[in-house]
Order: sequence, then structure tokens, then C-alpha cells
Amino acid sequence: MIARILKWLMLLQVLAVLGLAYLAMQAWGVASPAMALLLAAAMLLAVRALIVARNFQQSRRLGSPVPAQYQLGAMGAARLFFGELRATLRSSSWDMLRPRLHAADNVAGQGLPVLLVHGYVCNRGYWAQLSRQLARAGIAHDAVDLEPINADIEDFVPQVEQAVARLCARAGSDRVMLVAHSMGGLVARAWLRRHGAQRVARIITLGTPHHGTALANLAAGANARQMSRVDDAPSPWLAQLAASETPAARALITSIYSHHDNIVAPQASAQLPGARNIAFGGIGHVALASDARVLRLVLEEITIKSEVARPAFAPPLA
Repeated sequence: MIARILKWLMLLQVLAVLGLAYLAMQAWGVASPAMALLLAAAMLLAVRALIVARNFQQSRRLGSPVPAQYQLGAMGAARLFFGELRATLRSSSWDMLRPRLHAADNVAGQGLPVLLVHGYVCNRGYWAQLSRQLARAGIAHDAVDLEPINADIEDFVPQVEQAVARLCARAGSDRVMLVAHSMGGLVARAWLRRHGAQRVARIITLGTPHHGTALANLAAGANARQMSRVDDAPSPWLAQLAASETPAARALITSIYSHHDNIVAPQASAQLPGARNIAFGGIGHVALASDARVLRLVLEEITIKSEVARPAFAPPLA
């Protein structure tokens, strides 16, 4: 569904560029069609950049304090902004338009299989870069497309359960690892609560608003209301989810997050007591699944857990 929506939005953007180029030639005196198109494309890019900038402004206004070791100078702030803009443009204008995984049907992978769970208003295309690295490492993996996009988070749980069962059967494994971005981390926790930990080796969340985000108050859908913060506190659904979890369940989770997340506000909402919490700085929300540092850490987590889960070598009998 989201791919179709994004394709229509892309078509509208193309038409807008053509319209602005025509206006530039007819009303603004731009003689060159090429220059008119470049000017129109730059205007569209500026609008996209303003949206990203607005998210950063709001998340900082509503955000938690940035620890001294993660504070950025002017150059660091510029890299943060342009890195998030680049990740947003690539994800929404390319990867999610043609959602596919690299070697998604590889069932002879090494170690534990990995299920990828995307976030709010995304699809499996969001994982294009992580999927490429998993394929290169020979790790069997798949992804789930959560639909409809505005559904209750609990409605996504059966979809994850079916995807886990399929992946375990294809990979010949009794356990799976989940890597989840943003809302996907909450879906993974809801799935863990309902179906238990028997098939879970590890859940890795990236930029998940475990205690809600104030920016979700501006979004649409039942899932957005569940991710919201009410009177600067987690929504009732989030509070109930947290109250239902045991220390053993929390110990299965690694929460990776950024102190400069432009969607999760306050950023400390991504810290989950009882889980392994790993902080970064200078990375935006969408960029978390494409940043080289984060990808390297995710692969390390997957590899380490797979090594631990691998049966010990038994020498042949004499």
C-alpha cells in the first residue's frame, strides 16, 4: 500500500516540478528549459528540506538534554541535517517505491535468521541497505509489511507471527532475531508479549519511542495515538505494555538510539529499563538504518548472538 501511495506522491512531485519549470519560463523570464527544470527541482528539494528542518526544530524543543559527549558543533549539526535529508529522500523516493530485499529467499544462511520490522508509514524497502549487508554476510533474512498503515499496533502482531513462522521454517531454525525500526520496535514488543520468548534470540530496536513521542500527537492513525505522549507521559497503551513485561523479556532487547533523533522526542524515550541501551549522537531518525556505525553495530549484535546460539563442535568418536 505505502509503495502505491509513494508512487502517486512521486508523480505529483514530478508534475509540480514541470509546472514550476513552465511558470519559470513564462512568468519569471528563465529562457533555458534546463535551467527552469533545475530551478523547479531546487524549489521542491527546499520544501523537503524545510520539512526535515521543522522536525528537528520540534524534536529539539520537546527533546531531552543532550549529554556533553554527544553535543555537536556547526559542522556536526550540518552533517546531521544533510545525512537525515539524504536518508529521507533515498528511502521515500527510491527504496520504498520498489520494496525488495537482497537475497531474501536465501535459506542456507549462516547463524540465526533475521526478521526486519519497519516503522510508521514505511514498508520493507526501508531496510534496503541493511538487507544488502545481511546478504553479503550470508544471513538469511526477510521482512514484514505492516498493513493497513493506520491500524492498531496489536493488529500488526499476527502479521509478525506469520512472518516469524515462515522465516523459521524456511531457514530451518527454531529461533529468530528481530531488528525493528521506530514503531516496529513496539510491534516487536507487543508480539513478544503475546507469543512469548520461545522463538526469540534477540530483539534489536532502532529509534523506537518506547515511552512515546510528542511528535506522534500530530500524526494520524490508531498506531500514532498509541505512540503518543499524553501530559508528557506515555500513552495508556504504552504504559500497559511496559507493566506487562518481565525482566527476562526486557533482557532480550537491545535499544539503539540517537540523542539527535528528529522524530522521537524526548530522545530519552528510546531508553528502555532492563534492556541493553546503546546511544549514538549525530544521527537522525530515518538515517538510523543506513548509518555505517549503526549498521556495523547491528551486524555485530547479530553475529555475536548467532555464535552463542550455534551448537558446540563435537569431535567425531574414535
